[in-house]
Order: sequence, then C-alpha cells, then structure tokens
Amino acid sequence: MTDAEIAALDAADPLAALRHEFEIPDGLLYLDGNSLGPLTKSARLRMREVVEQEWGQSLIRGWNDHDWMGAPRRVGDAIAGLIGAEAGEVIVADSTSANLFKLAVAAMQARPDRKVVLSEPGDFPTDLYMLEGTVRTLGGGRRLELRPAEAIEAALDEDVAVLVLCHAHYKTARIRDMARLTAAAHAVGALVIWDLSHSAGVLEVDLNGCNADLAVGCGYKYLNGGPGAPAFLFVARRHQGSLISPLSGWMGHAAPFTFQDAYDPASGIGRFACGTPPVLGVSALECGVALSVRAGPKALRAKAAALTDLFVKRVEAGPAGAELRLVTPREAAARGGHVSFAHPDGYAIVQALIARGVIGDFRDPDIARFGFSPLTLSFAQVAQAADILGEVVAGGLYDRPEYRKRAAVT
Repeated sequence: MTDAEIAALDAADPLAALRHEFEIPDGLLYLDGNSLGPLTKSARLRMREVVEQEWGQSLIRGWNDHDWMGAPRRVGDAIAGLIGAEAGEVIVADSTSANLFKLAVAAMQARPDRKVVLSEPGDFPTDLYMLEGTVRTLGGGRRLELRPAEAIEAALDEDVAVLVLCHAHYKTARIRDMARLTAAAHAVGALVIWDLSHSAGVLEVDLNGCNADLAVGCGYKYLNGGPGAPAFLFVARRHQGSLISPLSGWMGHAAPFTFQDAYDPASGIGRFACGTPPVLGVSALECGVALSVRAGPKALRAKAAALTDLFVKRVEAGPAGAELRLVTPREAAARGGHVSFAHPDGYAIVQALIARGVIGDFRDPDIARFGFSPLTLSFAQVAQAADILGEVVAGGLYDRPEYRKRAAVT
C-alpha cells in the first residue's frame, strides 16, 4: 500500500477525531492498547473532579450527592451496548478473576449433578487458575478438563456443567464462534462463560444474539479504564433469578443498609456485586467506555480489522517478512484487535522496538504481540511501526545484551 493510499485511509477515517481524546506522548507508537489502554483526557479531568470536589468536599455525602453507588450499574449499562447485552445485564465489579470465580461457582451449583468444567489448554492463565480454584473449592469429584480447540465440541456431554472460553485468544487473537459453541453447550444442558477481555471495545460482540449465558471482561484494555481498572460481568436476564454468587458481599444484598445478619440476595444483576464500589476506578473507566460508545462497535470492529490487515501485509512484504512467523489468523474476520508474530528472539525484538518508541509486548515462549486500538491509532502510525519492526529484525538490531534481560512485566 502506498503512502498516498494510507493517507487516504486516514482522511476517510470516521474515528480519526477520537485519537485526540487520549494523552499519548509525542513520537510514541503505542501498539499495546490490548494490554493497557492509554489515558483519556476526560479521565484525567474527571479524576481531579472526583478527588478534589466529590471526595474532597462532599466526603461521605458523595454516595448520595454524586450517585457513587449507582456507578457500577450505570457504567455496566454503557458496556452492555458494546457487547450485545441489555441494560440491567452487566455490572462493573471487582476483577476479571474474581468475577470468573463468582460465575463459575454459580454455574456449577446450578448444575449440581455434573462434575466437569471444560476449557482449552493455553487459554488465558488466570482463567484456568480460577477454574482450578473453583473445582477445588466445590469438591465432590468436580474437575477441570482441558481439550484442544478442535476437540471442544466433541468433549461436550451430559457431565459438563459449564464451558469457559476466551472469545478472542490473548496470544493468537483467534476468535471463537460464540453462537455455534454456545448452541453446542446448550444442546447437552451445559452453561457457557465467555471471557471478553480481548473483545470488548474492539469487536462486535452479540451476547444476546448468541443466546449467551454468562460473560466476564476487564476494563483496562480496549475500554481504556486505567491500570487495574474494575472489571465487568454479564448475566443473561433469564438466569438472574436462579444463580447465586458465592461471594455474598453486602453490596449484593437486597437491602445492604438494613444491616441484617442473614444474606438476602438482591434481585437482578445487583446480586453479583460484592464489595464497596471502587469509585475512583469506576469513574476513570466510565470516561474510557464513553469514547467506545461514541465510536460504536461496528466502526470499532471495521477499523481494527483494517489496521491489523495493514500491519500484517506491510510486515510480511518488508525486509523481515521471511524471519517472522504469523501466529494470528490471516483472515481479518477470524482475528481480534491484535497481531502476533513468532520469532526465537521475540523478547529482544520487542525491547529493541520499545527503545525506538514502538510499544508492543511479549508473550512466552516467542511471541511479539502488537495491539491495534481503533480509537488511538492512525493508519500512518501502523505503517510506520511495521517499517520499524522490519528494520529491527532484518538488521539484527535486537541482538544486544540489554534487550535480552527480562523485566518483571513482559
């Protein structure tokens, strides 16, 4: 693709104006929004407002005067519009890991005669760890079984209580067929939990259109909620009256300020809240979600597909194309918003890129991973990053001791 053609794409980009809503250092090519979204200008202003005015001046009155208590549902309703859910089916709460535990235990207890949680080896590690904890906590012969992607459907039988999968794989970006796999699980009476951490804010997700049961997702990737932002969970309305959260905290109580000794779960999605809402975190997340809502899931998906297409084609046509192995599906319809290339020196390559102002990340054992947030990147920036990657690999510019020393976070 020529420079003129790339410039034309940027000129026609309906999301171009939203790039200016983020605070990204000049000259930095940030291709890691799938790991941590950048700071929104509105969040910086909102944080000051919440800290100095709402907390600073209102103090405890802020819970009523500024509707702090309503924020998890309000932001959850906004996220619902991005993932094909309805208002009242999504709530912001806790972390992705804690939310997965809540939903996995609730799903297992809803199928008490079934013993198996089914998932895939190589799915996001915290998901597998939490599922190990789920079966260990419940006991009674329950177990976690892992099957390769191509064997998942064949493994679905009447002993499976719940199937848990990432919608878009964190390494490969491969997208699961949500409708088909959900239907296959339902055919044997199992429930399904989808992890949307690499989907929300970059893909068109249609939970209700796929008849999904349950889902979790994080707020700090494409939703740009900030480091450690609170996560979200989805419970289809048809399940809200029957599933019970195992973490029966006071915010999930039907009437928390009656201070009863006995737990009475709230109706609707509110029963899946647990502890006191993290007001600062939810406030920052609300700013990031608002920008995704402004863009709309269809436009976000279209631009993400175009950005990843450009990057793949430009890298493979460049001087390092023969040295890098594409791990991500080549077809845009089959991949999410990130692209992964394998190379024996993947870690050193990523460090050399970072030193040149191109921020990606590394995933063991050999994956150089690049995320393409449709809100923050231009086509020209993506082309430039691909060219720099080609120069670094083809020129062996990564072959330096300082680029091989592993940091705590890769």
